[in-house]
Parts: sequence; structure tokens; C-alpha cells
Amino acid sequence: MANTGSSSLATILFLFLFQAALLKGAAQEIVVSQNLVTDNVSVVEGEMAIISCRVKNNDDSVIQLLNPNRQTIYFRDMRPLKDARFQLVNFSDNELRVSLSNVSLSDEGRYVCQLYTDPPQEAYADFTVLVPPGNPIIEARDEVLSEGNETEMTCTAMSSKPAASIRWMKGDKELPGKPKVELTYDKMYTVTSRLTFTVSKEDDGVPVACIVDHPAVKDFLAQKYLEVQYKPEVKIVVEFPQGLTREGENLELTCQAKGKPQPQRVNWVKVDDDVPSHAVITGGDLYIENLNKSYNGTYRCVASNTVGESFDDYILYVYDAPTTTPKPTTATTSTTTITSTISLPEANQDTAPSTEPAAHDSRAGEGAPRTVDHAVIGGVVAVVVFAMLCLLIVLGRYFARHKGTYFTHEAKGADDAADADTAIINAEGGHTNSDEKKEYYI
Repeated sequence: MANTGSSSLATILFLFLFQAALLKGAAQEIVVSQNLVTDNVSVVEGEMAIISCRVKNNDDSVIQLLNPNRQTIYFRDMRPLKDARFQLVNFSDNELRVSLSNVSLSDEGRYVCQLYTDPPQEAYADFTVLVPPGNPIIEARDEVLSEGNETEMTCTAMSSKPAASIRWMKGDKELPGKPKVELTYDKMYTVTSRLTFTVSKEDDGVPVACIVDHPAVKDFLAQKYLEVQYKPEVKIVVEFPQGLTREGENLELTCQAKGKPQPQRVNWVKVDDDVPSHAVITGGDLYIENLNKSYNGTYRCVASNTVGESFDDYILYVYDAPTTTPKPTTATTSTTTITSTISLPEANQDTAPSTEPAAHDSRAGEGAPRTVDHAVIGGVVAVVVFAMLCLLIVLGRYFARHKGTYFTHEAKGADDAADADTAIINAEGGHTNSDEKKEYYI
């Protein structure tokens, strides 16, 4: 009998456990099918937040919302909790939506959406309150900087939650800083970033910005403009002459100096020698009259301010004075029979002015002026023309005088006659035996 009773009890227990397992499986199937969901919430302190509990395929089960202390905020569409900041936004079989205004840090925590099923199911919404930092404070170790020196800046973002991050920008270039985070007694965070860099003259007037990144704020920054002092920038400008510097001409140089602070002293010196005694120096201007080659050398303009001094050099080389070609004189050629006067044409006498420079530096490899070439060509042409004229005259005289052999009446009988008349008479009488006489003229 004992064995029979034990067997019956085991059978009943088995059936009970089996039924419980079936009920548990059915309950789990219901939970999955109903699918209770909610969302995490992040809100800035002082603003409004929305908490939503949503159900799919609800079988008229009751929905309620609980605060982090497990106190019921809303049961269906009723608010048991006496906090007027909670207001019902929407209630239906599938959703319970509640608003919370003027959020404070005490509201932070885990809120519970609960659905009364068997067993009940829950969904959790993490409620985070964001506290933006105060206005960032930027400080510089040096108010006035000098070119080439190192400076340091700090930027502080106070009392934020969570901790803020700080970036540095100098102009359009990002620079790395060294952050330090501190947790205060009220569970707030204070972040300090330190920036160290070397300044140049190009940094003068450039803004350095401290940019604070935080989930509660955007484009939160503080900036400071750099004031950088730098030594002068010096440049020598030639006012006169515009071309080569030649003997006998004047030289005028101007020294342009710019710096911060503006240079108060500008000085002219000659490297390894003295400035010519008659040179005139007026501020940044240097004037030398009547140049000669003894003035050759390097002239230096030196400017200085409280940061330092700078200089610029001008190398003077005096060239020879421009050479001038004398005008050709009149050439006269005479012969016993004709006088011809030929004038060599002057260079560019009746033509437009030459566009060539008035002077050329022979040491620079330049040739003589173009006017000299014209004079030479004109002289050669004149000599050729004169030679041709002389040749024509000689040929003309030769052909005019040389007409051949001719006879005279005086030649006939001249040997037998006492005078010219007798000779003519004898000739007319015809002395056939007498010899002919001939005259030749060349």
C-alpha cells in the first residue's frame, strides 16, 4: 500500500509540474507577443522631457509608469503621484505618454513602464539630465607677445554634466591642448585645457579660440586676439636713377622700415668703409651727388625697435659715363680740273629720333650707338660716288681730245718755203714728192 501511495503522489506531482511548465510557456508567449517597449531620454536641465510606454497586441492589460523610486506616476490615465510637473500627453490601449517639465537633476534615474499581465512585464527608460557648462573662460599668460617667444593660454569650462571637451583653434588651424577634468562636490565636472605655442609676426591680430563641445550646447566658444610685437622689416627702394648708375649722375635711395612697435631709428652705413662726406642723409633717405667709382660698395640701412633690429643692403657699382660720338666734318677733294665737295650725312639728321638708349655700358657688352653705324655707311657711300664721278670726268676728257690722225696745210712744202705764206702756196701747187707730216695729240 505504501508503494502504491508513493506512486500516486509522484504522478500527481509530475502532472502539476507539467501544467506549470505549460502555463509558464504560455505566459512567455504572451509577453513576447505583447512586446512592451520604451526609449531612453536625455534632456537639458530646465527643459521638458517626454516618456512613452508602448504595447503591441494588447489584451486590455493595464499600463502604468513608475519613477526611479518605484512610485506610480500614472496608472492608466490617472496620476496618483502629486507632482504637477507630470502631465498626460496621450493614453490608449497601446500607449501611455507623459511629459515632465522643468527637469532637474533630482529627476534623473531609471523609469519603469509596467504592463499587468501574468506574469507582469516591464521595460526601462534611462532618464539622463544634461547640465551645460558655464561660459568658457580663456586666459593668457602674456598680454603682449614678442616674435619668437613661447606663450601659454588656459580655457576653463565649469560645472557641466557630463564633462565637456575643449578644442583649440588658432586662425583656421587646430592646436593640441592638455585637458584636466575635476569632479566637484555637487557631482559636476570642471574641465581646464592648457595650450602652449610659439608666436611669430604672422600671428599678430590672429584669433585664438577655445571651443567647448558638450551634448547640451553647440558652438560654445571664447576667443582672444593675439598682439605680437616683431622686429622691423627693412627694404631699400631706388628712387633715382632708374637704370644703370653712371659717373657724374646722382643717386637717391629710400629706406622703408615697418615693425611693431614702429621703428624710431633708421640709420645708413657703408659696409667696411665710411659714407661719402658729401652724402645727404634725411631720415630714411640717402642722397649722393656726382657719382664716381670711389663710391662703389655696399650701403646698408639699419632699423631697430624694442624687439630687435634688421637691415637691408644696396650694392652700388658706378659705370662709365655714356660715350658720345662727334659729328662727322665736311670733306673737300680738289683736282686740277674739278672740285667736288661731299658732305657726309649726319646720323639721323633728317629722320625720326632713334628709340635706342642714349647711353650704353661698354662693360656690359653693348655695342656703339646706332647713329655711328649710319655715319660710317654714309661716308662709304660718299667715297664711292666721288670715285665714280672722277672716273667719268677722266673718261670724258680722254674721248673729247683723242680724235685720231689729221693733216695741216702748213705741212705741205714747209721745207722749201721761207715763210708760212710760201709754204701754203707750195702746198697748193702740189709737191707730190714731199713727205707727209703728222701731228698727234693726246
